[in-house]
Amino acid sequence: MKITFLGGGNMATALIGGMLERGFLPADIQVVELGSEACAVLEGRFSVRAVAAFDEAALDCDVVVLAVKPQQMKLALVPLAGRLDGQLVISIAAGLRLADLGRWLGGQGRPYTRLVRCMPNTPALIGAGVTGLYADPSVDSAGREDAERILSAVGSTVWAETEAQMDAVTAISGSGPAYVFHFIEALEAAGQRLGFDEVAARRLAIDTVLGAAKLAAGSADAPAVLRQKVTSKGGTTEAALAHLAGAGWHDVLVAAVGAAEARGRELGELLGKD
Repeated sequence: MKITFLGGGNMATALIGGMLERGFLPADIQVVELGSEACAVLEGRFSVRAVAAFDEAALDCDVVVLAVKPQQMKLALVPLAGRLDGQLVISIAAGLRLADLGRWLGGQGRPYTRLVRCMPNTPALIGAGVTGLYADPSVDSAGREDAERILSAVGSTVWAETEAQMDAVTAISGSGPAYVFHFIEALEAAGQRLGFDEVAARRLAIDTVLGAAKLAAGSADAPAVLRQKVTSKGGTTEAALAHLAGAGWHDVLVAAVGAAEARGRELGELLGKD
C-alpha cells in the first residue's frame, strides 16, 4: 500500500512514525509539504520522499491522507481537484464533512466519493490515541481496512455509524484530553491547598489519573462498578462524591460535551462553505 500525505505536521508525523514501527516501508510513504526545509526534515527523520507539490510520483499512490488544517483545506485541495483516480482519501481534518471534501476534490461537476473522515486525538502523538472513523458508503471493506490499519498506528479505533456521529466523536475523544487535563489541574490545586508543593501535587494527580485509566482499561467491570468498589459507606470517597453530586458535576460534564458537539456542527457548516 502506497500512501501520500498532504501535510507534514504533528499528526502526520505521528502517523508516519507509528506506521514505520508497524512495518510500513519508507519507500511506500510520501509527503507533500510546503517549504524545502520542512521537506528536508521529514526526509531526514523518516527516510520518506517529501516534495513541495503534488507531482506524478506523489499521485502514484493507493491512499491520500489529508493532514492540513481545516481552515487551509479548501485551498490545499485545488491542485488535486479532478486528478484523483480511485485512490482512497482519508481526512484527519476536524470538522470537515465528506460532502464538502468530495466537492472540492471532484472534477467536471462530479464529487469525489471514496472518502473516509477520521478524528484522532492528541494522545496519538505518543501512540496512545483513539480515532473515530466514518466512511462514505462507496468505500468497500478493503478501503475501510486500509483506513483502520493506518489510523491504528497511533492507537485504537472506533467506527461511527453515521457521519453526524463524528461531531460527537470530536466532542468526546477529540476534546476529551482537555477535560482530563482540566481535572488534573483541579486535583493538583487541591493537593497544593492541602499542603503539598507543586511537584508532589502534580505527581499525585497525574499518576492517580493514569493508574485509574489503566485499571479501567484492563477491567471487565464498568466504570460505575469500579467507582462503587472504591467507595466505602461513610468513608472519604463517599464524602467527595456526594459533594460532586451536589454540585451537579456529572450533569455539567455531560452538558459540556453537548456544547462541544453543537459547536462542531456549527464549525462544519462554516468550514464547508464555498
